[in-house]
Amino acid sequence: MPSASDLLGDRRRVLVTGGAGFIGGAVVRRLLRETTVTVFNLDKMGYASDLSSIEEVLSELGEAANDRHRLQKVDLTDAAAVEAAVQEADPDLVMHLAAESHVDRSISGPGVFIESNVNGTYNLLQAVRGHYEGLSGERRDTFRMHHISTDEVFGSLGAEGRFSETTPYDPRSPYSASKAASDHLVQAWHHTFGLPVVLTNCSNNYGPWQFPEKLIPVVTLKAAGGESIPSLRRWAECAGLVVRGRPR
Repeated sequence: MPSASDLLGDRRRVLVTGGAGFIGGAVVRRLLRETTVTVFNLDKMGYASDLSSIEEVLSELGEAANDRHRLQKVDLTDAAAVEAAVQEADPDLVMHLAAESHVDRSISGPGVFIESNVNGTYNLLQAVRGHYEGLSGERRDTFRMHHISTDEVFGSLGAEGRFSETTPYDPRSPYSASKAASDHLVQAWHHTFGLPVVLTNCSNNYGPWQFPEKLIPVVTLKAAGGESIPSLRRWAECAGLVVRGRPR
């Protein structure tokens, strides 16, 4: 597995949205352990946010690593705060993982998913676009915004087959509809404004520090309680996703 340092090349400043979340935290931990980049961790610190795993890494690595991790407590729905955070970070790479992500919550309260995943992504795109347009030379040539999405935008797969980048979108829940909308915004900002983007649509993930509303933690609790466990789909391990979704 290539190191994060090799994958980043000469990029020195990385902005990670949702870096106190499950996958975002895995990204931040790897960046701190394997590179010398400065990580700007933009997170609203919501119900599923947890800095414990990052704090453990910072404790292991010492003062130098602490200087390389900058927490920005910002809600993506606050356009002015997002713009200020992007200006402060002055990033060479943006990895956008912040999102409301639990399907059941999107059914009981879809509004927050539209605000966060659609309007929040728009605010980030506008701020990043302004930043990118101010870059020049090699920094402009190598700049990327990586938008992390979900395979749920493609709808139900059925018993056989697979999704690809050309599969038509067919979201089936408020969550997947909000992520589909954010995907379209990201692609539109690329085609209209020339913003260099990478978009990945991952399947369900598991790993350490996952919030206990997701399947693997739920399955563990059900097994401990002697309850039945449904099997619905295939899974991808979080650390592998971080590598496969690397900027190019």
